[in-house]
Amino acid sequence: MLVALSRKADANGLLDPEPPARAASGGSALEERRSRPSPGDSIQGFGLGLRPCHYEDILSSSPRIDWFELLSENYLDVGGQPLYFLDRICERYPVVMHGVSMTIGGTDPLDFEYLQRLKQLAERTGACWISDHLCWTRHCGQQLHDLMPLPYTEEALRHLSKRIASVQDYLGRQLVLENVSSYLEFECSSLTEAQFLAELSREADCLLLLDVNNVHVSATNHGFEPLRYLDELPTERIVQIHLAGHSDCGTHLIDSHDAPVVPAVWKLYREAIRRFGQVPTMIERDGDIPPLADMLEELDQARNIALSTASCRA
Repeated sequence: MLVALSRKADANGLLDPEPPARAASGGSALEERRSRPSPGDSIQGFGLGLRPCHYEDILSSSPRIDWFELLSENYLDVGGQPLYFLDRICERYPVVMHGVSMTIGGTDPLDFEYLQRLKQLAERTGACWISDHLCWTRHCGQQLHDLMPLPYTEEALRHLSKRIASVQDYLGRQLVLENVSSYLEFECSSLTEAQFLAELSREADCLLLLDVNNVHVSATNHGFEPLRYLDELPTERIVQIHLAGHSDCGTHLIDSHDAPVVPAVWKLYREAIRRFGQVPTMIERDGDIPPLADMLEELDQARNIALSTASCRA
């Protein structure tokens, strides 16, 4: 967060144009990608983030989970137990991939070696889709290990659309991008975040992962109306929902993923289901991870909210 705050004066410099990277997939990549089934048709229901502390419980009990989301970077360039457990779980459950290192909004050249490893992992696991965050994480070759926010401008739209097209052509599938939590706003922004996401998803022909907790965190930090944010999103582009906990620091919230989902986020999730229908939903937990049984109880809460809301919506 401290690094992000220091970048406010660099809003224009972050989006200097770069030479377009050339994908290795050939001219038919776009047609091949569009001929694939929609990700929304390939996975349904309620999932959990796959965490190592739950591996053995998952394999021994086959819990009522519809799918798992794996953290892509945890399974790149590794062998041994992580891949052994991953392979066994993929034999039983559908999976999706979620990464933090694509730096799709950055100005460094796209890392096609990284994209190649992602593609290989997707082929190994049969992942239904590959997602990452609408942000930048690297500058001048330096990994910052944080999800840095973007200015919401026409220049940023053009920059991102070109990079997303290159990634999608290389991977041979639509990319799914997540809204991040933020702790600053750029003065040069001409669109709201939701308007930017809507326009980008249409222009770049990508899909969206709606993190409901991130909407709540950013709305609290910046004072915008979260329901209006939902209203500005394109229903047809949203293929996944994240739910998570956060830390309340008094003056601001931090997206820490180390606590249960709070009532305000459950309420916002109900509103999201009213607007978008039963989008595949999962619980994220990255710190203070409880036993699998506790995670299943929280997942049941999401399931009950979605089903009861959808029945009223019908």
